[in-house]
Amino acid sequence: MLKIDVHTHILPKDIPNWKDKFGYGGFITLDHHRPCCARMLKDDGKFFREIEDNCWSPVKRIEEMDGFGVDVQVLSTVPVMFSYWTEPKDGADIARFLNDGIAEIVAEFPQRFVGLGTLPMQDTDLALKELERCKQIGLAGVQIGTNVNQLNLSEPQFFEIFAACEKLGMAVFVHPWEMMGQAKMPKYWLPWLVGMPAETSRAICSLIFSGVLERLPNLRICFAHGGGSFPATIGRIAHGFDVRPDLCAVDNDQDPRKYVGQIYFDSLVHDAEALNNLLAFSDPEHVMLGTDYPFPLGELEPGKLIESMPYNDATKAKLLGGAALNWLDIAADRF
Repeated sequence: MLKIDVHTHILPKDIPNWKDKFGYGGFITLDHHRPCCARMLKDDGKFFREIEDNCWSPVKRIEEMDGFGVDVQVLSTVPVMFSYWTEPKDGADIARFLNDGIAEIVAEFPQRFVGLGTLPMQDTDLALKELERCKQIGLAGVQIGTNVNQLNLSEPQFFEIFAACEKLGMAVFVHPWEMMGQAKMPKYWLPWLVGMPAETSRAICSLIFSGVLERLPNLRICFAHGGGSFPATIGRIAHGFDVRPDLCAVDNDQDPRKYVGQIYFDSLVHDAEALNNLLAFSDPEHVMLGTDYPFPLGELEPGKLIESMPYNDATKAKLLGGAALNWLDIAADRF
């Protein structure tokens, strides 16, 4: 069975000194303090994360992919690189740098990698320009955050970007970042354990209630981490829509459940019962292998959960690769 991992992150090995270039700080830098390892530093030197060469080396990634039986990885930047907080023109420069790097890897290894770009979402015109360029350089879609400087994705300035993605046939991958309430729960890694699932539901509900998914029925959009808390709370969301239409149905009068069949989800739920529930909520045509490689909160053995389940071969084939081909709009014979 073709195995496509739709949720993997990559960085350039060498990141420019954007602080010197742009005249202000706050950017991610890499400290290659020993062979095959680097420290990600944030906010002008504050330690953020330790990474290994599988975070930047396509050769190392292919070696590990072969070990796990992964045929294809979909590459996207690490969300901390979105840089929505920067001056728009600077964010556009960063996006171009990151997107060119991913496109070069895809061009070198077209049978092993598919690329997603990043956009300067803080400026609609610049985002549209970079989206078109992503298409031109061979990327299959874009990854965006669940919010843009704490603005919900329902804000009017983002609709044109989603509409362009639909028109251009570009897949969209929505990843949580800058989680709401993060400053109020610093202990126990709660922003990642509690905030991320809620952040993803925030994004889905924003796109449903604002009517974006109603107006763009052919938008191929996927949400990370199995849709976060959205599948588990759809009953509450739909009930709220029914009993308080004055608050929930102000921009779209359609039942929120209507859009479940339009949405793709990755399979990163870490639990057999949760995966069963996700498939009962959605279907195998809209759930795709995703691991968050190469980070520890991801699935450490890509595909293990799906392959361990008592599903028939046809269902497993969809989860491991078939649904991803549809989301990306790529033919299987490319690989």
